[in-house]
Amino acid sequence: MHAIAEGLFTDEAPPRLIGGRERTSGRIVFPCPPGAAYEPVALSRTGRLWSWTIQRYRPKSPPYAGPDTFRPWPVAYVELPGEVIVEARLTDVAFDQISIGMALELTSVPLDPDNAASAQIPAFRPAATTGAAA
Repeated sequence: MHAIAEGLFTDEAPPRLIGGRERTSGRIVFPCPPGAAYEPVALSRTGRLWSWTIQRYRPKSPPYAGPDTFRPWPVAYVELPGEVIVEARLTDVAFDQISIGMALELTSVPLDPDNAASAQIPAFRPAATTGAAA
C-alpha cells in the first residue's frame, strides 16, 4: 500500500493505524508525533462512530492535494475503545445510513478514486458483524 504519509499504518495484514503513547502520561494520540516523547503503538482496527459530518465542498489547496473533481464524502470521528478518537473518512455506507454508535472497522481508500496510483488514506466502514467494536 502506498500511504499518503509514512508511519500511518502498520505493515501487518490487515494493517492498523499507528498512534503514539506519551511516555510520561500514557495518553494515546493519532498520528504518532515524531521525537522521543511518544512511543509508536498499533491501534485497534475497530471502533464506534462518535460523530460525523458530510464534506460538501472541495477543501482549499494547499493543504488539500486530492482530485480536482470533487464528490462529497462523510468525515467521521471514530472512538477506538480505551485508546483515542481518530478522524477519517467513512466509506461503503450511504449518507442516510450513518448513525452515531455504529460499529466500524478500519480500511483504506484512495485519496483520488479516479487514479489507480493514488495514495491511500485511512477510512472506516461498517463492521462486518454486529458488535465487532465492543
